[in-house]
Amino acid sequence: MLTNVYIDGFNFYYGAVKGTPHKWLDFAALCRILLPAHRIQHIYYFTALVEARPNDLNKKNRQQTYLRALQTLPNLTIIRGSFLSHVKKMPLANGKGYADVIYTQEKGSDVNLAAQMLMDGFRNLYECAVVISNDSDLVRPIQMVIRDLNKKVGVLAPTHNKRPSRSLTENSTFIKHIRPNVLAASQFPIVLNDAQGSFRRPDNW
Repeated sequence: MLTNVYIDGFNFYYGAVKGTPHKWLDFAALCRILLPAHRIQHIYYFTALVEARPNDLNKKNRQQTYLRALQTLPNLTIIRGSFLSHVKKMPLANGKGYADVIYTQEKGSDVNLAAQMLMDGFRNLYECAVVISNDSDLVRPIQMVIRDLNKKVGVLAPTHNKRPSRSLTENSTFIKHIRPNVLAASQFPIVLNDAQGSFRRPDNW
């Protein structure tokens, strides 16, 4: 089955690999394991560029290195959204007052994902779309692809120990969990090569 894959990068990160040793993930390898009956035509990775923080000065460099690794996959396209940051007054956990915090919100990935999946479907570029996300905001475009375009939509749910979104489960053609053993089996080699030369997985990953 001719298939395109659409990845919500931040939803995947926080749902599947944050706090694990599996961040150096090769999505093509992941798809080969979880979608063996599918012919993967194209993979889209939706994200936004992060900035270094005082408590994590290498955050931006780690992301750039990972995006470089993803770009070694010939059929993967990175589509960038943006971050909005502002100071917001938030209540303290003990209920005794407030503090000013830097509130960062990622914008655009879910909309970009939905738009790309719908446009590719209208152009008849796949028989099946696979969404890697647990964001229930994607239910409506998934319904449109299935009901109006008469195509299949599967979900690979990055949920750790949580259950997948009930609305995604009820409205997709199929749903699969992304389990730790699959993540472990889908890692890039520690050292990769591209047109710029050799580079390696960040040491603190």
